[in-house]
Amino acid sequence: MAARSSAGDGALRRAAEQWLLWDKNPKTSAIVKQLVAEGNVRELQKYFGSRMEFGTAGLRAAMGAGISHMNDLTIIQTTQGFCRYLEKNFSDLKKRGVVIGFDARAHLSSGGSSKRFARLAANTFISQGVPVYLFSDITPTPFVPYTVTHLKLCAGIMVTASHNPKQDNGYKVYWENGAQIISPHDKGISQAIEENQEPWPQAWDDKLIDSSPLLHDPYATVNKEYFKDIQKQCFHRNINKETNLKFVHTSVHGVGHKFVQLAFKAFDLSPPFAVPEQKDPDPEFPTVKYPNPEEGKGVLTLSFALAEKDGAKIILANDPDADRLAVAEKQESGEWKVFSGNELGALLGWWIFTCWKKHNRDTHAIKDVYMLSSTVSSKILRAIALKEGFHFEETLTGFKWMGNRAKQLMDQGKAVLFAFEEAIGYMCCPAVLDKDGVSAAVITAEMASFLATRNLTLSQQLKAVYDEYGFHITKASYFICHDPKVIQQLFDNLRNFDGRNTYPKSCGRFKVSGIRDLTTGYDSSQPDHKAILPTSKSSQMITFTFANGGVATMRTSGTEPKIKYYSELCAPPGNSDIEQLKKELDELVNALEKHFFQPEKNNLQRKTE
Repeated sequence: MAARSSAGDGALRRAAEQWLLWDKNPKTSAIVKQLVAEGNVRELQKYFGSRMEFGTAGLRAAMGAGISHMNDLTIIQTTQGFCRYLEKNFSDLKKRGVVIGFDARAHLSSGGSSKRFARLAANTFISQGVPVYLFSDITPTPFVPYTVTHLKLCAGIMVTASHNPKQDNGYKVYWENGAQIISPHDKGISQAIEENQEPWPQAWDDKLIDSSPLLHDPYATVNKEYFKDIQKQCFHRNINKETNLKFVHTSVHGVGHKFVQLAFKAFDLSPPFAVPEQKDPDPEFPTVKYPNPEEGKGVLTLSFALAEKDGAKIILANDPDADRLAVAEKQESGEWKVFSGNELGALLGWWIFTCWKKHNRDTHAIKDVYMLSSTVSSKILRAIALKEGFHFEETLTGFKWMGNRAKQLMDQGKAVLFAFEEAIGYMCCPAVLDKDGVSAAVITAEMASFLATRNLTLSQQLKAVYDEYGFHITKASYFICHDPKVIQQLFDNLRNFDGRNTYPKSCGRFKVSGIRDLTTGYDSSQPDHKAILPTSKSSQMITFTFANGGVATMRTSGTEPKIKYYSELCAPPGNSDIEQLKKELDELVNALEKHFFQPEKNNLQRKTE
């Protein structure tokens, strides 16, 4: 045992010494030098135990030293691999080039920041003769896929960790079609990173890019063109000009403030009141525990206070990279209702279809209209599509799937009006094949302004949507688990519930009527028992259908130590006993937690508000 440990220690030491030969960032190299001098194996294991995995979401990890963190050297290595992979795939890479954007994250102790990482990435490409469109200032994430499509580039990189905690950063990659990469590109890039670890001769000299003719700044052009393109989704300019409705906007210390102000201007809406303490970028996120509007009312405390002060009825909240949107509305009771991602998805889906229908008199056009949502999101769009006559498709979880599918459909001459996922992500505008919190914010504001002219609130309209298309009650949450073995065991138990290879037949009093396991590819509802959606052995995902019409999915998160669940109860139009439906879903969720998650036995930590 001791011999193997010392061999492991030797490998760690070698990895650290190799690192020190290559790392020219004084802060990260000083950290590693000290650990090597102290022989601190435990800490070295943390930094050099395993390289960050490059997946379809790119990279996401804490900033710091070593191969398991985001830092100057790992960014150089990643970009070298990505560059070689692109050279292999595009003969015209040196003509077309790539775009690189960044958010406002920074990490003092390791000297890392999104801007620095973006510059090092740009330097890597330029050193190989590849043109780079590097934004000169922070931008929302959706501007990168927009630029790829708009300028017909080969790829895009966004340096951001979205709504993760402040110590994290990320490296998100888009393909030439303007959508996030899907397999096998992740594997190909990962392989190329392994093969290109030694920094190229000019890798560290990022000052070289400033005088290079290959460096372009797309900031001004994209700002102009993006706002021009989203105006195609503006249908009620006269109402926007006249509305008395007031909005509060928060960018939660991220990049969104300026861009949402410009979007309101593009739609002829008066600018929203900005939460002063949160409107400017701040990598410390000082006013919130988590910079994630999905976490509920805690993130919106300052927004509620400003709305009360200024008499605003609606709050629009972006996450720090402005690709997601949360919305809250003041109710007649004086309480604030924060809409779930599924509820806002229902409203935006209804609204975007209503606007399309009004402007398309050709009755045949509807056969080419599509809406998409992910498999763990509400099926409300399916209900609307069935009644109205357009197409609905579900994809795997994540906008990479919806963006790529939308592009395929658009290339076939179809109109993809809208796509959403329950994690407050919305694609309202075909110019961006990814979630976009900027266009979603201004389209929500126009919808609310229009409804106000009919004396309707967003909440009342949501009820009207459910009255017409059937109630869709959803409930989602998660447990935190830092031990991959426990997570594996939990899902193995579900696959061998009553003996080997048997799934549960019931969950408490709820009878299971169908099972789809997208980890193994099993689907009980298909004649050959094979799932239609793509499967992935590297992530856990099982969906249970219940005899009462309920559906529940359990899955692991690709970017956080969470086991998530999503549940929904759908009723046909006319079933208006919403309280009974809510009670039934609550009982189903309680049974799911008790029998399938077993939080006490598995030592799982519940989501806390």
